[in-house]
Amino acid sequence: MRIAVTGSSGKLGTVVVRELEAAGYEVIGMDRVGQRGFGFVQVDFTDYGQVVDAFTAVGDRHDGIDAVVHLAAIPAPGIQSDVSTFHNNIAATFNVFWAATRLGIRNIVAASSETVQGLPFDTPPPYIPVDEAYPPRPESTYSLVKVLEERMAVELVRWFPDLSLTALRFSNVMWPEDYAEFPSFNDDATLRKWNLWSYIDARDGAQAVQKALEKRILGFNHFLIANADTVMTRPNAELIAEVFPDTPITGGFGDNETLFSIDKARELLGFEPQHSWRDHV
Repeated sequence: MRIAVTGSSGKLGTVVVRELEAAGYEVIGMDRVGQRGFGFVQVDFTDYGQVVDAFTAVGDRHDGIDAVVHLAAIPAPGIQSDVSTFHNNIAATFNVFWAATRLGIRNIVAASSETVQGLPFDTPPPYIPVDEAYPPRPESTYSLVKVLEERMAVELVRWFPDLSLTALRFSNVMWPEDYAEFPSFNDDATLRKWNLWSYIDARDGAQAVQKALEKRILGFNHFLIANADTVMTRPNAELIAEVFPDTPITGGFGDNETLFSIDKARELLGFEPQHSWRDHV
């Protein structure tokens, strides 16, 4: 496959590009900013014409795309105004999805977000471990856009039955150099309660992207993507009793096992995290 990766200069995007290239794929990185080079194209994704043109051909660099990994976005709430976040992210995603379908590209993997589960958990989750079974609960404009993007995907696969469109609800993306801070979380269980003490190593995030591209499950599917462990060394039972004492427990978990269930991604994508912050600290 020749794969376009939008948002290729971002925290996750840089690792996705590296890992896909290491796996033998031809990757065309696309972003508004980034290092110039043969494998990079500068694109403003809020401009539909630029997206169509970049997906169709870029000089002698490529003459068409087989699959799209869509990561480009203002990556979190609070970075820009709510209105700017909404207008940028919804337009960019519509343009990417629509350009891909117009051009006959039928394999799309898109970054959704753990925030659609109701983050930050100032209002506790309906149950623990959290999974994809309950309806989205957006608590920010950023999260609202992610919900709307997923809904857009539902309709697009209805219109295009041969389309595979997979949304990966990534947890908080981390690089190995971020792990030095993790031991400090143990002193205050509330510091990371906002996402049930979860994270995703960018390398394992890239693994999930590659698995989704290769599986190419028809229709729309969404998956929680987190690492297999929490950011804490304190046991889960202790953390839940302290922070979420009234939240129903609906499944078993180990002392430091993720409280964001990744069972669906394991079963349908073959996703299995290979990295842990505990290997670096």
